[in-house]
Amino acid sequence: MLSERLKTRLAKDRPMTSITLRIPVDVVDAMKEIAPLRGFAGYQTLLKSCLNEGLRRDEAQFAQGSTARLIEALKKRGVPEALLRDAEPESAAA
Repeated sequence: MLSERLKTRLAKDRPMTSITLRIPVDVVDAMKEIAPLRGFAGYQTLLKSCLNEGLRRDEAQFAQGSTARLIEALKKRGVPEALLRDAEPESAAA
């Protein structure tokens, strides 16, 4: 099942905003070379893809951290370790 955040992120009609970034020229040049190799029309699309990949990785990392904190809290409150181990794969799939 997809989370609400992921459903929103996959929507094609979501609102956009323009931003300005200062990026070194050599980085932009490298992105222009790599973009077509990865199947992107231009470097800006590659940049958006890199941002999305990094954001998904960070969100997963922090979500795992909150899961670990929850498990520790449940252990302190006496929830059996076997029950927590059984539930962990379910929480990872959600």
